[in-house]
Amino acid sequence: MASSTSQPASNMVPKYEVKLLMDPTNVLDSNKRLKPTVLETFTAAPPVVKMAIQFLDTNTKDIYNKDWSPRIRKVQGKADFELTYKRRYTIANGEIDATLAIAAEDGFDLATTIYEAQVDLGYEKQTLSINRDEFHPSSGYDAMDLPGEEHSRIMLTEHAPEKFDNWVKKQWITDKLKESRIYGPVLAQRYVGEWGGEKVYIEMWPVKAAIGTGTEYIVEASFKVRKRTKAFKMRQELMDLLCTKGWFLARDFLRTSAIMERY
Repeated sequence: MASSTSQPASNMVPKYEVKLLMDPTNVLDSNKRLKPTVLETFTAAPPVVKMAIQFLDTNTKDIYNKDWSPRIRKVQGKADFELTYKRRYTIANGEIDATLAIAAEDGFDLATTIYEAQVDLGYEKQTLSINRDEFHPSSGYDAMDLPGEEHSRIMLTEHAPEKFDNWVKKQWITDKLKESRIYGPVLAQRYVGEWGGEKVYIEMWPVKAAIGTGTEYIVEASFKVRKRTKAFKMRQELMDLLCTKGWFLARDFLRTSAIMERY
């Protein structure tokens, strides 16, 4: 359920991203590509955009255990590596405003200019993400290659925003990055379509299976809107559509958590 739509003056004003899973056995063909009926429903057409993603952390996941995730991503056709520093807050019982208030107490308030707030709405789970994006040239690398461990450490340290770096104490996280390793990489695919007047992304992520062998294929439909009431309304409408088509997978899947646990 959505909490009150009134926005306390000191809180950040988030965007909303709806993220719903699709059943891979019903929406993917034998080549692990979206079936034509799915593409037609969302007016999504090739080409597929490839994305390579990896995270950095220590073996004991010191950074992740403080609810931060430093990520490096390469998107096909883009000139730069995308560096994202993300702080996550679990939203309990749909209390979005209360969670925004907790973030404000941590210094992520309405005066914040270098971070963006986003509320992720899944099937049952809701998460507030505070994101800072940076870019680093990918010259010298092949199209979809990601940097190795040492260069990844240097890159994420060089661009680290102050609040991220000094979360526990001064330069605590960049000190942790010195002893970090890569979690991943994952090579994902993205289809871009349209539904309900909004741009829809359908992504397929092949990740290591939880049992330790094989691959689990995660298919997710998502869209972003500015208004909370619209996000909840369209979330239900998309869920109804996926259920009608037999494509809906009634569970949540936190991709970052899975990668941190399985790689």
